[in-house]
Amino acid sequence: MLIEELVSYYQKTEGDAISAVPKGSILGGTADEILEMVTCYASDAAVFLKHGDLVNAFAASEYGLGWLDCGIYLGYTKAVFTNCLELAKEFPEELFEKLEEKTLRYQRMLTGALDGSVPAPDAETGCYAAVVKIRETAERALAVGTELLPDDYVNALAIFSYGYGWLDCGVRAGLFQITGDRHLFTI
Repeated sequence: MLIEELVSYYQKTEGDAISAVPKGSILGGTADEILEMVTCYASDAAVFLKHGDLVNAFAASEYGLGWLDCGIYLGYTKAVFTNCLELAKEFPEELFEKLEEKTLRYQRMLTGALDGSVPAPDAETGCYAAVVKIRETAERALAVGTELLPDDYVNALAIFSYGYGWLDCGVRAGLFQITGDRHLFTI
């Protein structure tokens, strides 16, 4: 899949996403916030792509897809979605330095976000199972992305971005308490 195809796929998926809960309810407010973030990342990806910034277009698309997938898992949103997508084509060689910097930065940021968040719900509640799934998704993304380095910066960035989107969505949904750097989350 080419970057342009990924951005197009994400925009189509984002455009078809809807709230799965009643409008005007507490849950509806959270669903609206999740959909707003998904829309913002789709818009960012399109702007980056329009300006030829393939690295940021790619990262924004994968991050937004992480948000969307987590929203679907939590039951806040509905959309037809195929998890984190791999690119079939490498980035142009002249973008490698930017790709490497962005990938390593997202690795550090995801590490900091995981270290700086703790479950908010009590372990005996149903919401705690969601916290476990979100945290496992983000931790798995960090582990898999790290294993891909230094040979595959493209797919490492994809998985770091996607997993980070899951964790950020979980924080926005109130399932995690921030104990570290608040700037690592879209609160």
